Amino acid sequence: MYLIKFLIFLFLLKEGEQFANAFFDTNKKIEIAKALDEFGVEYIELTSPAASEQSRQDCEVISKLGLKAKILTHIRCHMDDAKIAVETGVDGVDVVIGTSSYLREFSHGKDMEYIAKKATEVINFVKSKGIEVRFSSEDSFRSDLVDLLSLYRAVDKLGVNRVGIADTVGCANPRQVYELVRTLRSVVSCDIECHFHNDTGCAIANAYAALEAGATHIDTSILGIGERNGITPIGGLIARMYTADKDYIKSKYKLHMLRDLENLVADSVDVQVPFNNYITGYCAFTHKAGIHAKAILNNPSTYEILKPEDFGMTRYVNIGHRLTGWNAVKNRVEQLGLSLTDDQVKIITAKIKELGDIRPQKMEDVDNLLRDYHSAIISGDESQVKSVLSVVPVIPS
Repeated sequence: MYLIKFLIFLFLLKEGEQFANAFFDTNKKIEIAKALDEFGVEYIELTSPAASEQSRQDCEVISKLGLKAKILTHIRCHMDDAKIAVETGVDGVDVVIGTSSYLREFSHGKDMEYIAKKATEVINFVKSKGIEVRFSSEDSFRSDLVDLLSLYRAVDKLGVNRVGIADTVGCANPRQVYELVRTLRSVVSCDIECHFHNDTGCAIANAYAALEAGATHIDTSILGIGERNGITPIGGLIARMYTADKDYIKSKYKLHMLRDLENLVADSVDVQVPFNNYITGYCAFTHKAGIHAKAILNNPSTYEILKPEDFGMTRYVNIGHRLTGWNAVKNRVEQLGLSLTDDQVKIITAKIKELGDIRPQKMEDVDNLLRDYHSAIISGDESQVKSVLSVVPVIPS
C-alpha cells in the first residue's frame, strides 16, 4: 500500500475560478497564492493564459513572485494554447483533452488517433522549453480503458512528468478509482495525478483510494470550490491523511493556517464556511451528549480522531442543554474556579437540564447560574440556594 509520500496540488486559482460565485482580481489571486505558498502547497495551478488577456497577465505576475510552490497553468491540448503558456514564465503546463465518447462526440469532435498525434506535438513542444508537463485525459472514468492505457503509454514514453486521471463528472467510486490507478501504475513509470469532482460525494474517498493504489498527486481546492459541486477539498483530504500519518502531514503543512485560508476564500466568494466543515467548521470539535462529554474530558481520543490543537483549533463541550451530564458540568465548575461537591454539581446539573427542556442555554447563562449557586452554597443560606434552584425557565414567545 502506498499513501505515505504524496503531493497536494492546490487548484484553487483555476478550478476555484470556475465556482459559481468566484471572481478573483489580480490582487486577490496574489494574496491567495502567497497564503497557499506559506501553508506549504507544492503546486498552484492558474487559469489558462489563453482564456483571456487578464488571465495571461496574471500568470506572468504570479510566476514572478518567487514563491516556493511551483506555478502551473492549465491548457487545452492545442499548440496555440501551449505557445501562449510557455511564454508566461510558469514552471509547468498541465495539458488536458477529453477522451470519453461523450466529449469526443459533443465537445472537440476528434478521434483517438488525432488525440495521440496532438498530444505528442504539444508535449514535445513544452518539453523543449525545459518546463514540467502533465498530460491528462478528461472524463477518464467514462473513457474506453484500452484507449486510455494506450494513450498513457505513449505519452509516458515521451517523458511527461505526470499523467492525469480526471473524474470530470464525479461518477467514480473508490473501487473503480483503485482499480484504474493500480492498472495505470503498472503501465507508466511517471507520476500519476488525480482530479476528482464531488457531484456524488466521493471526492475525498476517491482521492484516498487513488493514493492507496499508487497515485502521487491529488488535485484539491480550498473548501472544495470549483465547477458545479467542486473537487476534493484540501481540508477534508488532510483530515483523512492525518489519520494515516499525522506526523508526516504536520511536517508538510502549516496546519494552523487552514482556518485562515478557508476564511480568506469564503470571504472572497461570498459564502460561509459550513458548520460541519472538516476540521474548521464550528461544530467540528463540539461535544454535547453527556456520555460523550465525560469521555472527552477523561481522554479526548475517545471521541476525537483529530487533535484540534494540531490545527490551531479548540474543543468545546456544550453543557447548556437537556442532554448534558454532571461530569461536563463539574469540569466547567472547575474551570470557573468554583468549589462544589459532586452531589451539589448533580443538583445544579438537574436544574440546567430543566432549563434546557425549555430552550438551550448560552454558556454565559450557565456560568451565571453556576456562580449564583456557588455563592448561595458558600453563604450557607438555604433560602438563597432554594431561590437559585427555583428560577423559572423563560418560555420563548
